[in-house]
Amino acid sequence: MAVPLILASHSRPRRDLLYSAGICPMIRDSHVDERSVILDMAKRQNVNPDQIPAQERVAALSRVKAQTVAESFKAVKEAARNARGYRQISTPLKDGHGTISAVESMQAAIESQQGMSTMEIGPLVVGCDSMFTLDGITYGKPHDKERARARLRLMSGKTGTLWTGHCLIDLASGKELHAVSSAQVTFSELSDDDIESYIATGEPLEVAGSFTLEGFGSAFIASIQGDPSGVIGLSVPTLRGMIESLGIAWTDLWNLTREDKSPSNPDNPVAPKDNVHQPGDGWIECLCGHRHWGLNGASGVLLARRNEQTGEVTDILLQHRALWSAEGGTWGAPGGATSDGESPLEGALRESFEEANIRPDDIEVEGSYLEDHGPWGYTTVFAFEKPGHTVVPKANDDESLEVQWVPFKDVAQYKLISPLQKDWNEFAERLQEISRRMLNSQLGSAQHSGNDRND
Repeated sequence: MAVPLILASHSRPRRDLLYSAGICPMIRDSHVDERSVILDMAKRQNVNPDQIPAQERVAALSRVKAQTVAESFKAVKEAARNARGYRQISTPLKDGHGTISAVESMQAAIESQQGMSTMEIGPLVVGCDSMFTLDGITYGKPHDKERARARLRLMSGKTGTLWTGHCLIDLASGKELHAVSSAQVTFSELSDDDIESYIATGEPLEVAGSFTLEGFGSAFIASIQGDPSGVIGLSVPTLRGMIESLGIAWTDLWNLTREDKSPSNPDNPVAPKDNVHQPGDGWIECLCGHRHWGLNGASGVLLARRNEQTGEVTDILLQHRALWSAEGGTWGAPGGATSDGESPLEGALRESFEEANIRPDDIEVEGSYLEDHGPWGYTTVFAFEKPGHTVVPKANDDESLEVQWVPFKDVAQYKLISPLQKDWNEFAERLQEISRRMLNSQLGSAQHSGNDRND
């Protein structure tokens, strides 16, 4: 299996660069406040933000982005390592009824599934950031037409430098590398009509330096000295050098063939244009006669809220699925396809955060249920809010119409996605059983603590 690469950016140009190089990265936006990072940096150095050289700015921003995303995946690994309870395995294609064919501890399941927690190398997290300097002045994204217009007039017929910072983190070893690439960009003479037409496309408003190499702006670039991919936002040669310095061959990251490089999904043509294609996305023909989503299977988190005094399950967090998704418009547990290099449990924790804002450090994993079809399987992860923690549901991507807590007694009245509809009664009993066990454990701990004090 290829070494997984996580791109700490939602940037389509960066994704497309990696696709073209044979790599489908896992995407996780860092949501870093770039302005705050630079202001904090200036405060520490006791200088004006404009005095910080562009190469130092992009180095700092790429580092924060990579570190933020790396921490989010460390939280997934930690929640998986702390999983309790047991995994039930149902093999309906063998017995025709879906009865439980095996039971194992969650820790045994984690060891056998070889996810991020068991990797000796990777996943690798890469963060990037770019800025443009012209005549000694640093330019980021203009954000509005007036700034873009003024900058494009200054750039006409001149040469500037595009700086791109890179930070690479190996989650297995914790090693962290940094590099900054640069390229000299010379622009053609731009007429006022050229500038107004370019601004009308909207492209120069949200890109570093107010231009792109891969879009409308390419016609106005006369020449480049240096790495062109760095101008797009990720220097492929620079990244290759960083990866190989870790003892990893660049070709070990290849997970695409020429036939499947397109990020679009021909099986789901109505998905939003910007919907992210992740490793492991795709349909699989199953022995049961149906097509299922997830080349490595799929999983989701069925999160419950409980009354800590009585042990009663009070609410379930459900996702109202986007209309373009499989069984769109139904309600289910937030989740999705298991990515390359992660276990079903890790995939469920990652997907549930991406889709519903369920943070791994706010929940306790208390068991799971696998419906095993042989070449494909779906894992339902049972989890509860940690004592003192509150999960605030929020649709973090385009795969949800809404996400909300639903009273436990009302779940059966919702239009549930078919697997959850079929198994809900059993899952409801399992959640109640787990909650009772948690209550007994609490009471036992309290009694033991009281005895210790009496001693």
